[in-house]
Amino acid sequence: MSTVIPQRQSLMFRARAYMAFVLTPRLPIADWLADLDASIEHSKGFFSQCSVALDLSAVDLDVDAIAPLIANLNERSIRVLGIEGGKTAGAEKELPPILRGGRDWHTFRQPEYAAVADNVATETQQKKASLLIDDRVRSGQSVVFTEGDVTVLGSVGSGAEIIAGGWIHIYGTLSGRAMAGVTGDTSARIFCRRVEAELLAIDSYYKTADDIEDSLRRQPAQAWLEGGTLKIAAMN
Repeated sequence: MSTVIPQRQSLMFRARAYMAFVLTPRLPIADWLADLDASIEHSKGFFSQCSVALDLSAVDLDVDAIAPLIANLNERSIRVLGIEGGKTAGAEKELPPILRGGRDWHTFRQPEYAAVADNVATETQQKKASLLIDDRVRSGQSVVFTEGDVTVLGSVGSGAEIIAGGWIHIYGTLSGRAMAGVTGDTSARIFCRRVEAELLAIDSYYKTADDIEDSLRRQPAQAWLEGGTLKIAAMN
């Protein structure tokens, strides 16, 4: 009598990249935490449901100082995905994983490929990817599309966010967060029919709710970068 041995499925391993916000503490840590608290107060829930990495390359902290810092961030509902830099040797079990090889979106285009990338960009400029959402984006939802533009035919609720590599068009009310040009596209713009945003950002420049003038609220508006400053203006 023969015995049938079931075939074992082989394990499959794949590499996958995820986008994360990077916090870079500065000394003194108490002052940096105070600045962080001020930013959080301006845009409550900004870090909720966000992947966050902690870059310790700008500070000289040992394990005894890193652990309390992470605890302070946890108290602010900031969950650290991993750590870059810092003196973490011997304490890997007590701390988040060590991250290596991380690069800013701006550095993804390497110099040796620049000429080829320019040619490809010229040929594919009119084929830029886009994502259309024909419904509203509700509170707590996150739409991440780094390949190109995002168009929302409905509204974006408070606590929701749109993250795009290109431009963002919202045909309803923007009450949540909109971040355009996250892959380094400084020409990106944000358009919405009614601005009540918690945060607007293009590339690495942003404005929180308190930075948006009252005269611009509850009317059509657009945001763009000009000379390293995020501008917001009404659309008549």
